[in-house]
Amino acid sequence: MSHDRRETLLLETFAILADSLVADYDVVDLLQTLVDRCQELLDTTAAGILLADEHGDLEIVASTSESASVVETMQISAAAGPCIESFTAGRTVSLADVRDAPAAWQQFKDSALAHGYLSVHAVPLRLRDTTLGTLNLLRAEAGELPERDIVAARALADVATIGILQERAIRETETVRQQLQHALTSRVIIEQAKGVVAYRHSITPEEGFEVIRSYARSNNLSISRVAADLVKRMLTI
Repeated sequence: MSHDRRETLLLETFAILADSLVADYDVVDLLQTLVDRCQELLDTTAAGILLADEHGDLEIVASTSESASVVETMQISAAAGPCIESFTAGRTVSLADVRDAPAAWQQFKDSALAHGYLSVHAVPLRLRDTTLGTLNLLRAEAGELPERDIVAARALADVATIGILQERAIRETETVRQQLQHALTSRVIIEQAKGVVAYRHSITPEEGFEVIRSYARSNNLSISRVAADLVKRMLTI
């Protein structure tokens, strides 16, 4: 991708994300758009966002792929790996070569290598002293993420943080928790909907998610709304 084309796409991305914050928006859709654009714009194989639930445990809420490779690798890292390190320390954690991961991250290392990921970069979703989760970039090749991509990733992580802590969600701490819990609850419903579509069409859950996402976009609906209607049998696609 040429430099000019990349810069244009990056500006378009910030415009799209900013527009979504002006009107009533769905957190899951906002974060899904963000990770999709990360994969398109940055030197990364897959991207995903982990948010802390009400107990402080990290759970995946959006990813560029629903395949087990992405979900499993990030979830393991949320227990012991770069994702939880980034969340706990509130700073960017880069592992340029997964093969050099410390012994404490052995399970993460095994999963990442098994799925073909050789480097990972975790960026905190942080506002002042509050860290809500992490933006995680998985790469199929070893090496540091280019500096320009690190800067862009931090900016995109800031947008995600602002989206979650929108004015209507920061007036009361409980409101913030409810907003985050809503995103995590929506994820559970999306998982159920993926199974419904996959069973109905004899396809994989990942392909089922693509069907749901395509339908939502084509009909200008949120992914969460489509998933809920599928689970309630109010919609058939």
